[in-house]
Amino acid sequence: MPSPIRCRTTCCTTSSPSRLLAITPQLIIARKNFPANNVKELVEWLKANPDKASAATVGAAGGAQVTAVYFQQATGTRFAFVPYRGGAPAMQDLVAGQVDIMFDQAANAIGQVRNGTIKSYAVLTKDRWSALPDVPSIDEAGVPSLYVSYWHGLWAPKDIVAKLNAAVVNALADATVRQRFADIGQEVWPRDQQTPEALAAHHKAETEKWWPIIRASNLKAE
Repeated sequence: MPSPIRCRTTCCTTSSPSRLLAITPQLIIARKNFPANNVKELVEWLKANPDKASAATVGAAGGAQVTAVYFQQATGTRFAFVPYRGGAPAMQDLVAGQVDIMFDQAANAIGQVRNGTIKSYAVLTKDRWSALPDVPSIDEAGVPSLYVSYWHGLWAPKDIVAKLNAAVVNALADATVRQRFADIGQEVWPRDQQTPEALAAHHKAETEKWWPIIRASNLKAE
């Protein structure tokens, strides 16, 4: 998803899509001593203790909260939201055990997961994520098709779209650049998806997926 509520509407209405850049999946994570050890146990615990768990979010109606609402709808669970002004303080409190769970983009959480300071239940993708191969996919974890990823794209004035796209394609073909993306938890889109048409189609599909979820939940940005 792009920023779910704060979508690039101004950019998208005054410019044309240039290309998809990279993508990072969402993770379901929890404080280290949270009772559940996998997604199945997490769902069971949440159902047995409705509204007892706290989920950190970055602001109101941001990506973390939209993902959490999507999870609630898919699993029939309920928990409270604790909004933070940024990802860093939210993660600090998760590590400290001040909040219970979080739905965070993997690029933000990868260091804490690797260090073992938090639990990681699943990556919200069909297949396992190469950067954290020991973390099960959400399909393996028992909530199939609950796919959520943050993606990044470029929009530009129509007269420079082709030139910009060609330059970015060349840059992302460089092994050093691709490795740098991988190091920060970002996966470069396949070459056949590095086109203005692919970005336009993906953006449309994401809007059609997320807007009904946001509208049904009555989520509103701050």
